[in-house]
Amino acid sequence: MAVKVKKKKAVKVAGGLSGTRTGVVESDGRPQTRRVVVNYLTQHPKYGKFVRQRTILHVHDEKNESRLGDVVEVAPCRPLSRSKRWTLVKVVERRNEQATAVKSAKEIGQ
Repeated sequence: MAVKVKKKKAVKVAGGLSGTRTGVVESDGRPQTRRVVVNYLTQHPKYGKFVRQRTILHVHDEKNESRLGDVVEVAPCRPLSRSKRWTLVKVVERRNEQATAVKSAKEIGQ
């Protein structure tokens, strides 16, 4: 007995695709793979103070468009490898120097 499964379509939201995140490319050493750091603030459960945290995402970059320090937008996708679950949507801003990338990462997280 074959079970028919409905495919979920990507839902567009005002800001772009649903589930997209913006971060800074931390590593571009491997072909078609980037490490993107996404900074965010979260509230401490007991004390209520806002704490800075970060998530490292392994992103698939098909055309090798992004470089170290670039600000990029990524979206979730099907598993492409053991660690890659995200794909590159677009390069938001080109950055050449690591220092400016770190500075912008802090600004994005705020």
